[in-house]
Amino acid sequence: MSDPNGTDQPDPLDSFEEIIEAETTRDPDLAVIEAGSRTLRTQGGPPQADVPARPEDPEVDKALREVEAELATRWGETKLEPSVTRISALMDVLGEPQRSYPSIHITGTNGKTSTARMIEALLGAFELRTGRYTSPHVQSITERISLDGAPISAERFIETYQDIKPYVEMVDGQQEYRLSFFEVLTGMAYAAFADAPVDVAVVEVGMGGSWDATNVIDGDVAVVTPIGLDHTDRLGGTTAEIAGEKSGIIKQDATVILAQQPVDAAQVLLKKAVEVDATVAREGLEFGVTARQVAVGGQLLTLRGLGGEYPEVYLPLHGAHQAHNAAVALAAVEAFFGVGAQRAEPLDIDTVRKAFAAVSSPGRLEVVRRSPTVVLDAAHNPAGAEATAEAVREAFDFSRLIGVVGASGDKNVRGLLEAFEPIFAEVVVTRNSSHRAMDVDELAAIAVEVFGEERVQVEPRLPDALEAAITLAEEEGEFAGGGVLVTGSVITVGEARLLLGKG
Repeated sequence: MSDPNGTDQPDPLDSFEEIIEAETTRDPDLAVIEAGSRTLRTQGGPPQADVPARPEDPEVDKALREVEAELATRWGETKLEPSVTRISALMDVLGEPQRSYPSIHITGTNGKTSTARMIEALLGAFELRTGRYTSPHVQSITERISLDGAPISAERFIETYQDIKPYVEMVDGQQEYRLSFFEVLTGMAYAAFADAPVDVAVVEVGMGGSWDATNVIDGDVAVVTPIGLDHTDRLGGTTAEIAGEKSGIIKQDATVILAQQPVDAAQVLLKKAVEVDATVAREGLEFGVTARQVAVGGQLLTLRGLGGEYPEVYLPLHGAHQAHNAAVALAAVEAFFGVGAQRAEPLDIDTVRKAFAAVSSPGRLEVVRRSPTVVLDAAHNPAGAEATAEAVREAFDFSRLIGVVGASGDKNVRGLLEAFEPIFAEVVVTRNSSHRAMDVDELAAIAVEVFGEERVQVEPRLPDALEAAITLAEEEGEFAGGGVLVTGSVITVGEARLLLGKG
């Protein structure tokens, strides 16, 4: 298949404009953000195709808003009743659409969406029709359900919702609790994939694994990205406990692709694999990153897969963590095709190179402005922040970096700020429009403890925070290398993206 960008090689001049990873629990109605939007100092480029804007047709936009409003009346993604009872009932009345195609199921703490996008790109390059379900979204709810590498259209999203709505209402009437927002979207994704139809579905869990709504599929390949401490109130206070929940996606006779894990988490995952007779491939043993070097707009990798070595693979994403995600994605696709089991030879190297060169992952070290450079990254826990900080050191040459941080109140904000402290000259604390956002004064108090009072500025409104950070970065002078990194939450990144003219 041809490269979707119409070229086999990345353009160095556009290198930093590649879009990178997304995860947000966005409120459906963006009116608050749109109303607060204002023009900042520099102009943005056109919106990227994988982060769709609102529909141009007023009638379609109205219909989509009505669907969003109906979904918003349901339990949000942070309110859970841990079971698959309701989603199983929905699948039953829909005729089990999730069983009409093979699937690759992905869990973990960090890197799930980037890995899902890489898997999708590889499968598409080998001429398979793909469906991808990821969450949360950066700007548009339609980003969550993709066919053939692109978000489904607003029209198709609306049609899919209307198709399953009578069945959703039927299940609502039979259950103690109505289907949640995430459960309905999961049902929509599985129905859309069956209707397409797709050759393979790439599915990212919402949270955990065992009782996650996505877990009504039996993935032929189960992928576990690095596990860390996040959602500890729901999943457990240790990486072993969290691994116990996430191991629920490992099914009988599946192939399990394990990224590098804490020892206690690895033990739990391997024990589950043995119990269900699953085959295991471990990063650092059966596959991994053999070599990597920084390149313009990304990095050049040598990957060792299940079937052999894949040299000179260009990946237009920054950071060692993305190289490891690439190794995991490659192993997952090899396993799907039977490499290392039914067949010994590796995948076609030219096809693999073409696929990775076309990968994007919105919201991960995404440059949206120049002079000064403004970068967006959706890191929202300490492990993600540490990976981002290391990638910034490696890929960018900022003489002075200003942070804009808006975090959710249920996260380890101190750990996140401590990870960024070495690379931020100053930090502007703010909040996004979500009801989950941490109070800005509470965030400021923690920031002062981490950075010192003289390095912290408080701007309750995100537009003011962006303006203040750009002003601070400009103090370095036009050619001095000042920059801004907006981070702390995928919601903050999505709203900043809108304010900065991307979508």
